[in-house]
Amino acid sequence: MPDYIPDSDAEFDAWLDNFTSTLGKEKTNLKLSDADLNELTEAKADWTAKLADYNAKHSAAEAATQAKNGARQRVKAAVRARARAIQADAGVSDATRAALGLTVSDTTRTATPAPTTRPVAQVDTSQRLRHTISFTDEQTPTSRRKPDGVRGCEIWVKVGDPAPTGPDQLRFLALDTATPYVVEYDGADAGKTAHYWLRWLSTRGEPGPWSQTVSATITS
Repeated sequence: MPDYIPDSDAEFDAWLDNFTSTLGKEKTNLKLSDADLNELTEAKADWTAKLADYNAKHSAAEAATQAKNGARQRVKAAVRARARAIQADAGVSDATRAALGLTVSDTTRTATPAPTTRPVAQVDTSQRLRHTISFTDEQTPTSRRKPDGVRGCEIWVKVGDPAPTGPDQLRFLALDTATPYVVEYDGADAGKTAHYWLRWLSTRGEPGPWSQTVSATITS
């Protein structure tokens, strides 16, 4: 059940004025004594005084907040103007900039590391003499996105059994920057098995570790 006394101070104050005024008018009908009314009158007077004090301090606080914020904006503008001049001065050392608490530009480029993860490949053999090679990263197998700092995926192959045991038995097929990669085979390769090894290549040309061997029949 909702409370009949309003929540906000302004609405409560107006409601209290009406309540006490009506009590005074209906004193006899309501069988109220002077003591009953005096207790309420004193409590209302205390409330009125405290509300007035609060409102005055609240207004002063709002004014003080506005003044403080205005002063902050003015001093920030002055600081930024001076900081821009300092940052543009080639004669100011980075040590001085750091001592002032200003941003010091990092002129050292962080080298892109060699990849540390491996591609995971799947081969679609549904088309005649065609392999469609899809690849993802082993840490994000549901995403087509390459790892950070990777230029693309190197794809190497050995056609025919047995499966390769070392990279010297493979030939380079492609560097693919976006999955999938499609390779077409000649009719002479029909029925043979193609064995694929893949690895990521960084933007600096550094290769990552080899993938597991993925083998698929070249359909005729």
